[in-house]
Amino acid sequence: MSVTLKTLNVSPQDVRRVKYIRRVDEIPNIPEEERERLRKVAEVYVFRANDYYLELIDWDDPNDPIRQLIIPRSEELNDWGQLDASNEAANTVAQGVQHKYTDTVLLLCNEVCGAYCRYCFRKRLFMDDNEEVTKDVSDGIAYIREHAEVTNVLLTGGDPLIMSTRRLREILQQLREIEHVKIIRMGSKMPAFDPFRILRDEGLQETLREFSTPEKRIYLMAHFDHPRELTPLAIKGLAMYQACGVTCVNQCPMIRGINDDPDTLADLWGTLSHIGVPPYYLFQGRPTAGNEPYEVPIVEGWEIWRDAVTRESGLAGRARFAMSHETGKIEICGVDSERIHFRYHRSKHPENRGQFFSCYRDDRAYWLDQLEPVDGSFVPVGVTFLDGTCRLPAVSRDADSVLVHGNGNGNGHRDETEVGGLMVPGRGGCCN
Repeated sequence: MSVTLKTLNVSPQDVRRVKYIRRVDEIPNIPEEERERLRKVAEVYVFRANDYYLELIDWDDPNDPIRQLIIPRSEELNDWGQLDASNEAANTVAQGVQHKYTDTVLLLCNEVCGAYCRYCFRKRLFMDDNEEVTKDVSDGIAYIREHAEVTNVLLTGGDPLIMSTRRLREILQQLREIEHVKIIRMGSKMPAFDPFRILRDEGLQETLREFSTPEKRIYLMAHFDHPRELTPLAIKGLAMYQACGVTCVNQCPMIRGINDDPDTLADLWGTLSHIGVPPYYLFQGRPTAGNEPYEVPIVEGWEIWRDAVTRESGLAGRARFAMSHETGKIEICGVDSERIHFRYHRSKHPENRGQFFSCYRDDRAYWLDQLEPVDGSFVPVGVTFLDGTCRLPAVSRDADSVLVHGNGNGNGHRDETEVGGLMVPGRGGCCN
C-alpha cells in the first residue's frame, strides 16, 4: 500500500508553505532592547528562521532549547575559533567539491538552509564574500565520473532539500548515471525545519522513489538536535521519506544549552529508534568562530554520551561520539582518570586508518589539538598537539613519516628535521 497524506492521517489543510523570517525585528516575542543587540550579531552571522519552527519556542523560558538553537546570542561575537575549523579548504578539489576520504565526495550544491543553526560549522558559506559553493555542479559530476573509487556522494551545503525539486532531480539523475556511485546521501535539517517540504511535494516524492532503489539507496542524514523538534508532523514527514525508499538516520552535535544532558539525548535517541531512524553520530562541536557559547569540552561531552547510551535500548544507543577533525572522523572511545582514548573511524591519511591512540586528560579541552599525546602512544599523522608533537605524512614513497616532539612543558622544540630534503620545523605548525 502506498503511503499518502490520508494514510499518514495528515489533513491537506494542515500542509502549508512556511513563511521565512530573515530579520530579528520580525519576531515580536523578542523585546526591542534585546533585538538591538541581536541585530549586530545577525550582521556578522546571518539569521534565518520560519514561522513553523518559531512556533516550537516557549518564549516564557529564556533558556528554551529551540530558542537557543535558532535565535542569535551576543556571545557569538566573542573572539573565538576559526571559520573553517576543520580546514575543509584543504580537501577542496574544485569549487563546491570536497574529497577527503577515498570513497566519499561532498558536493556543496546549495548555500541556503531552511533556517540557520547558530552553532553551524559552515556559517562561512552564508557570508557575502564566500564563493565555496557552486550552483553548477557539472565540474563535481565530472570529477566523480572520473574517480571510480568514489562510491558515496554527499549532497550538502547549505541544505539540498531547500533546492527546487527540478534542480535536485537533475543532480540525482546525473549521479545515478555513474555506475560506481552506489550511495547518495543528503545532509539535511529540513525534516526538522520544514516537514511540509516532503508532505506537500508529490514531485519530490516521485523523484526519491525513482532514484532510491533496492540496489542503490538514497540516505537522508537528518539533523534533529532536541526531542521537541520531533513533532507529530516531523515524524510523519520522516515516514514519508521512508515510504519513498529513503533510508533515514540522524546525526547531531553536542550543543551547550540544547542537548548537553543525558536525559535529553536519551529521549531524542529513544524516539528516533521508535520511528525507525537510527542515531548515527553525536559530534563533538567544532571550534568554529561564533560558536563559543555552544561548546562542550570533550570529557564532559563523553560523560554525557556515556550516561545517555545506557538509558535506552541498544537500538537507541548506537550513536558514535566523534569529532570531525581535519585528519578524519575520530571516535572518542573512553576517558579514565588520566587519559582520553581515541580511534580513527575514518582517516584522511592511510597511516592513521583504524588506529587507537591516547592523550593526557584535560577537562578544559574541546578539540584534539588542545591535548598532548601519551608517551608511547601512536601519534597520528597531521595533528599538531598542544606540546608541539607533530607527525608528518611521508613526502615520497621512500620517506618515512617523521615525529617531531615537544619537550613536554608546552613550549616544544624549535629544532628542524630533514625529511626527504625538506626542513620540517618543530612547534609552530609543522602539520598545519
